Amino acid sequence: MATEATFRPGTFVDEGGLRSEEMILNMGPQHPSTHGVLRLVLTLDGETVINCTPVIGYLHRGMEKIFENRPYMGGIRYIDNADYLSPMLNEIVYAMATEQLMGIEPPRRAQYIRLIVGELERIASHLVAIGTYGLDLGATTPVVWCFRDRELILDMFESLSGHRFTHNYMRVGGVMFDFPKGWIQNCEKWLDVFEKKSLPDLEGLLTGNEIFEARTEGVGYIDPQQAVAYGLTGPLLRASGVNFDVRVARPYGAYREIAVIPQIRQEGDCFARYRVKMDEMRECVRLIRTALDRLPGGSICQRTPIALRPQRGETYASVESARGEESIYMISDGSEYPYRAKLRGPSFTNLQILPELLRGNKIGDVIAILGSIDIVLGDVDR
Repeated sequence: MATEATFRPGTFVDEGGLRSEEMILNMGPQHPSTHGVLRLVLTLDGETVINCTPVIGYLHRGMEKIFENRPYMGGIRYIDNADYLSPMLNEIVYAMATEQLMGIEPPRRAQYIRLIVGELERIASHLVAIGTYGLDLGATTPVVWCFRDRELILDMFESLSGHRFTHNYMRVGGVMFDFPKGWIQNCEKWLDVFEKKSLPDLEGLLTGNEIFEARTEGVGYIDPQQAVAYGLTGPLLRASGVNFDVRVARPYGAYREIAVIPQIRQEGDCFARYRVKMDEMRECVRLIRTALDRLPGGSICQRTPIALRPQRGETYASVESARGEESIYMISDGSEYPYRAKLRGPSFTNLQILPELLRGNKIGDVIAILGSIDIVLGDVDR
């Protein structure tokens, strides 16, 4: 016989008459697996997630307002902090937007340098994503190996820009410094070791690992239509079989001369998203080698006025960052400061599908699904 509790919201009675209630569980904002300050309000029926509400804003720094109160060149230093695992790629999109407003084109050498450091940054970001993903699922060795290889990339960035983490290297019209003596040779040596040893070793730890596969295969499935409907981009989209890459769809810089082969998987689950990142790192190595072989001579930066004052107008620039389409919409009113600078961060857009993916899964799958989306909270709470 039905009881009053049966009809009470959030209360369930099974066939044996056992009464249970929903439980609200706060995951984060200090949880290690949220990789920052993301709070997930989970509604649970036992161990099953029946609803999830992401709560963001703890990290918000008002970066868009900062851009509007800094000269055009001054914004490059701040956009490093948006996706702080891909600062070079952030700088490129900001510089591109300003260049479009100014009507200038960087020299070919500068465009090739941007491609090289951008693809190195993509590798560095994917190493953090894969290493910490393994750590989320209980494996400690991958994160140590990934950070070992990433540190060598940061060494190269430090010798190039003077900074390891937030580089402030791009300039409107080009880049700040050319490659120092011996930099290209060091880069080529690193590529050799990474491609022939580090990548196969890392893949040997995870691909084929029974525990890793059990936690990721068939978990967090996103079908192609769903991915497009949510506006997903980057590895999250391509792992669901959708062939979209900004470097191919809207080529920019040296990508107009060096073709990119998008890495696609059809499975659409957490394991496919991991495999796309592994495949992309190999593609990054190929792109860097090609750019180094074809590296043109000449200037690394166009001459520009000290105070940049683009004509009145608006523009939209986008690049393929490590997490998807990183874009900026910029309006000029003719002054030294952008009238409006609106960022489109892929982490913010990709995060919105999380509640849909978590419903019906166990609480243990929450970590696997969230980690596979690969968000950076600085790119969410701008």
